[in-house]
Amino acid sequence: MTKTARRRRLLFGFAAVLAASLAGIPTAGADPLVPTPPNPYGSSAQPAAVPVTGPLPAAPRPVAPGQLPPAVTGAPTLDAVPAAPPPNGLVPATSGTLRDYFAANKVQMEPQQAAGFNAFNITVPMPTGWTHVPDPNVPDAFVVIADRRGGSLYTPNAQVVVYRLNGQFDPKAAITHGFIDSQTLMAWQTTNASLDDFNGFPSAVIEGTYRDADMTLNTSRRHVIVPTEDAAYLVSLTVTTGAGRAIGAAPATDGIVNGFRVDRAVAERPGVTRLPDAPHGQAAAVPARPQVGAGR
Repeated sequence: MTKTARRRRLLFGFAAVLAASLAGIPTAGADPLVPTPPNPYGSSAQPAAVPVTGPLPAAPRPVAPGQLPPAVTGAPTLDAVPAAPPPNGLVPATSGTLRDYFAANKVQMEPQQAAGFNAFNITVPMPTGWTHVPDPNVPDAFVVIADRRGGSLYTPNAQVVVYRLNGQFDPKAAITHGFIDSQTLMAWQTTNASLDDFNGFPSAVIEGTYRDADMTLNTSRRHVIVPTEDAAYLVSLTVTTGAGRAIGAAPATDGIVNGFRVDRAVAERPGVTRLPDAPHGQAAAVPARPQVGAGR
């Protein structure tokens, strides 16, 4: 009986100690817990346990195949690595068309005509079945060619305008504005763009689609700034076709885009070179001084 009572007292005592430890009550054999007074200056006023010499390295992030991860010590994260600049260092402008840039720099744009133009050479390929057309919808047109076969609502066409630029300006800075006129079109979607030089001249080319009323149009636009001894010129080529005929017209429009040239005038090929009925921009006999822009 005495042993049983003693055993019960031991069990009750052990249970009491266990309950007290779970409840946070100090036991006789443990150090008393001293409550920490609140810090009136916030956590930043507490001294750091160790001196901080720099930010902790960021957690590792996945990298694309073939791309080396940053070094562990002192390396910036992937988000902090700046994008590689374009090969020629040009960055597209975010506002202001070429015309806006020239107006802001007091540069006058003097439209040029194809007849008698001999400042330098311009090559406009003429695909089979395309013809020169007068187009009042192209202000200051230098030359307009189109494929009027098929009877579609929108005629595939190519337009060239040339301006003499009278005034002082930086051609490299100006050409960075070469995308804006296209990007302001309704529902514009870019498919390709570049600020690479074109035959050694500052140039901007942009391709994409946009909406005109209820039509979706595919277009390619290239601007080239050509400095000469006494002035500079802006040459702009626009090749456009309806989205419904884009595939069928692709050989012709690609031939124009890829065959278009701007280069220094040479004695045997002054003015504008016209390739009469050259299939999809292939070479053809060139007259010495063609009359580009006249109807056929």
